[in-house]
Amino acid sequence: MNGESSPRRYFDNAATSWPKAPSVAWATQNWLKGISASPGRGAYEEVRHAASLMDRCRLNLCKLIGAETPDQIVLTLNCTDALSLAIEGTCRSARRQEQSIHIVTTAMDHNSVLRPLRDLEADGVRCTRVLADPRTGLIEPDAVMAAIEADTRLVAINHGSNVSGSVQPIDAIGTRCQEAGVPLLVDAAQTIGHRHVDVDDMGIDLLAFPGHKGLLGPLGIGGLWMRPGMESKVAPVRLGGTGSRSELDIQPTTMPDRYESGSHNMPGIVGLDAALQWIEAEGTESLYQRDREMTAFMLERLLMIDTITVLGPTDPENRCGVYSIVTENVAPEELARRMETHHGILGRPGIHCAPAAHRTFGTLDSGGAFRLSIGPFTSIEDVEVAADGLAKETACSTQFAIPA
Repeated sequence: MNGESSPRRYFDNAATSWPKAPSVAWATQNWLKGISASPGRGAYEEVRHAASLMDRCRLNLCKLIGAETPDQIVLTLNCTDALSLAIEGTCRSARRQEQSIHIVTTAMDHNSVLRPLRDLEADGVRCTRVLADPRTGLIEPDAVMAAIEADTRLVAINHGSNVSGSVQPIDAIGTRCQEAGVPLLVDAAQTIGHRHVDVDDMGIDLLAFPGHKGLLGPLGIGGLWMRPGMESKVAPVRLGGTGSRSELDIQPTTMPDRYESGSHNMPGIVGLDAALQWIEAEGTESLYQRDREMTAFMLERLLMIDTITVLGPTDPENRCGVYSIVTENVAPEELARRMETHHGILGRPGIHCAPAAHRTFGTLDSGGAFRLSIGPFTSIEDVEVAADGLAKETACSTQFAIPA
C-alpha cells in the first residue's frame, strides 16, 4: 500500500444506508434549531407545523408503496418495532377472542421475526417455519400455502433476505394468503427504496419497513402500514398518552393514534420526510433501475472470482443488492479485517441476525459470511475495488473449512 491508506468505501447498506439523502442532515438540524414542538401537545403554530410535517411524511410513504390512506401508516421506532407490533398485536387480539394461534414464517427471516415468535411459543403459540432452497434461499409459494392451517392468524415473510439478497415472490405468496383468508405481513427492510413495492398488487396486509436503509433517512424511525380493517386484528402493544382524546383513560381507537403512544421522534420523521422528497425528485423508477443495474453488475463481478462463493440466487432478477461471501481460505471476521485494512472496504462479517438463513446455506457453524451491500451512491469504481480486493485476499494460503 506504499504507506498510503485506501479511501473508505461503504458496503454496509443492509445495516444502514450511507450517505444519507443530501437533504436529510440539513432538514434534521434545521428542525432542532427551531422550536421543536411535539404534535398533538398544544395548539400553537409550531405544534400545528409539526403535525403537518408528520402528515406529509405519511403521505409520501403512501405514494411510495401504493397505499391510499396516510392514517394507516403507523410510525414506529424502526422496522423491528413495526414487526413486533404486527406479530404481538395479532396474538394479543386473537387471545382476547380466545382463539388458538398458529403463525407461518420462513427459514430466511430475520431475528426481528424469529425471536418474537420463539418467545410467543412459550405462551402456546404454534409456529411453522417454511424451508428455503439451500442454493438460492427462495421460498416456494405453494410451500407457504401448505403450511397454513385452520387457526393460522398470520404469515410473516421478508421480501429480501439480509443474508443472501434473495427476493421472495411476494405477489404469488400474497395470492395464496388471500385465497386462504390469512393476513400477510411483509418485512421490507432490504427492499423498500430499492425495489418496487405495491401493497395492493402484492396482496400485502401489513408492511413493516425501516426509514434508515433504502429510504435514506436517519436511524430511529420506521413504520408499519396496515390495510384498512387490520386494526380489528392487531391490538396495540404500547399504550399511553397520544395527545388526542385526553379526557379518556382508555386508548383511542382512531388511526394512527391507536398505536402511536408517546411523543414522536420528530427529528427522525423530519429527516425521513426530507429523504422521501429527495427520492421523489430523483424519480423512483430511475432509482430502481439503477439499483437493478448495480445489483447485476456487482453479482457478475463477484461470480468471476473462483476463490469465493456468493450465497443466494445467481440470477440478479431474483435478488437485491446484498451479497454474503464465503471462502475456504479466510474466515469471515478475518476477511472483513483484511478488506478494511488493505482496501478500505467496509462490510459486515458474522451471522447477520439471521441464524436460520445461515443454517439453510450451511454457514451457521463456520462463523457465517462476509457481507457486502450496496446503495444508491455505490459507484462502479467501488464495486471494482471490492471485487479486486476479494480476489487478492482470498488467494492466500490460510485455510478455513466450510461445511459441505
